Amino acid sequence: MARYLLGRAAQTLFVLWAAFTLSFLVLFALPSDPVAVMVGTNVGLSEAEIDAIRVDLGLDGSLADQYVAALNRLLHGDLGHSVQQRRPVSALLAEALPPTAALAAAGLVLGVLLGLGLALAATLTRRRRLREALLTLPPLGVALPTFWVGLLLIQVLSFRWPLFPAVGGDGPRGLVLPAVTLALPIAALVAQLLAQSLGEALTTGYADTARAKGLGRHTVLFGHALRNAVLPTLAMTGVLVGGLLSGSVVVETVFSRQGLGRLATTAVTHQDLAVVQGLVLLASLTFALTNLLVDLATPLLDPRIPTAWRHRARPPGTKAETSEKKR
Repeated sequence: MARYLLGRAAQTLFVLWAAFTLSFLVLFALPSDPVAVMVGTNVGLSEAEIDAIRVDLGLDGSLADQYVAALNRLLHGDLGHSVQQRRPVSALLAEALPPTAALAAAGLVLGVLLGLGLALAATLTRRRRLREALLTLPPLGVALPTFWVGLLLIQVLSFRWPLFPAVGGDGPRGLVLPAVTLALPIAALVAQLLAQSLGEALTTGYADTARAKGLGRHTVLFGHALRNAVLPTLAMTGVLVGGLLSGSVVVETVFSRQGLGRLATTAVTHQDLAVVQGLVLLASLTFALTNLLVDLATPLLDPRIPTAWRHRARPPGTKAETSEKKR
């Protein structure tokens, strides 16, 4: 177990380094100058003063010099300073992370529950037309643009029926509409994959054996098929968690919420390279940790799945194998 965790930690560090390097190269290749964007229309500054600002921010060196300096800061736990706000990037991320984490957690939980309920309803119903109607909802949920869903919810549940705040809004009521907007595409993907997995699981041999023993339809579904069908959905949910940051950018913009999405939009608009790199590293770390948790949880649902951290089979000649041969 310890060796497996060390190996995954090394992989996580490699992923973070690769994400940092690629984002640095892409941002450096942009034609615009972040200092010029920061100065804007301030014509009172001379060229010498602008160059002094560039030197003060460390943006006057070559590609290699800037990369080595940024990597050295990162190794010492320093994500750099925002060019636009003149504050440490770590402080900006710490302020923006809690509201986005609350939104992402609410959207993920709600999306998984909605997707699970839709897949179970489509599997349990005996009416063919109702099943077909339910199974057409996931592709529709994936196809609908997130910003359009958010605007529609605002129009109906904020303007026509003032049940929830349209923009901003703190507390549980202000979280409802953004969470629903973020949850719908997640629910669609979960329902689509889980319904397909349940259909395949109910046609396997162990399901036929359970029915031959006289077990009821619900017992076969919840006691046998669901546990095996949920494994692909669990793996896909781990991937969805890594993509929640990109979804929060749209949702927080539509609902004018503070968070990582608003911070990302501002950073990209003003060419704030250090903030963009901090967001990329945070998203990469979230993705890596989520996949690690999925890898650790999968064998708990199905012990037949081999994992790198389980004990390997005993070599030939051991006591366990000898006793098995005698049987």
